[in-house]
Amino acid sequence: MIDYNINNGIATITLNRPDKFNSFNREMADTFNAALQEASSDENIRCVIITGEGKAFCAGQDLQEAIDPNGPGLKKIIEEGYNPSILRITEMPKPVIAAVNGVAAGAGANIALACDFVVAKQSAAFIQAFSKIGLIPDSGGTYFLPRLIGYQRALAQMMLGDKVTADEAMQMGMIYQSVEDDQFTNAVDALSTQLSNMPTRALALTKFALQKSMQADLPTQLQNELKGQLEAGATADHKEGVQAFLEKRKAVFQGK
Repeated sequence: MIDYNINNGIATITLNRPDKFNSFNREMADTFNAALQEASSDENIRCVIITGEGKAFCAGQDLQEAIDPNGPGLKKIIEEGYNPSILRITEMPKPVIAAVNGVAAGAGANIALACDFVVAKQSAAFIQAFSKIGLIPDSGGTYFLPRLIGYQRALAQMMLGDKVTADEAMQMGMIYQSVEDDQFTNAVDALSTQLSNMPTRALALTKFALQKSMQADLPTQLQNELKGQLEAGATADHKEGVQAFLEKRKAVFQGK
């Protein structure tokens, strides 16, 4: 249900229930969380890609499981499945790319939006599908989407459940990049390779500082920046970057 592969410091987590459009059941959620935890703790991993197998990225929750009277129920599905996943993505000390290869609906859309970069096929689409089944957005959707595109547009997507194309999503600042389908793999490979060769710790500190800025006032955020800068300044990659600049050569970062 989850494929986990490592290549040149890049971990690729593939949602693999293509016959169910990669919708989540309990087993898949548990395996996904385990893969995220492994990628987070492995110091040799310097970039993470989350993608889907087949035509869809992720259609959200498997509704058959959700309505099963003997199933885990909504509370466990969210509390023990989606919520830990979103926190693991946002707390990941390295960049996370959502490589959206097809439709991303419901929790699937919001898992993508929790990632640091979203690269989508031009044919892909994003749907806040919750209102169509009488539910509210979960998996961090009510947190991320209004911060990305503003209150009005976020509310409209969530209430109306309209399909948003990849091009539309990019234009409104919801995702990083929409690329032609035949260029999708190359675009994801290029971005992940670039990120995996950068100073990983500095990227993580940048990510965490930006997250804090969403809640902090300016004096607090200036202190957050100072703390992060001192930590970055103590890394081997900072020393290498400065030395490479002085020697007029390209820096070779080790993610340390």
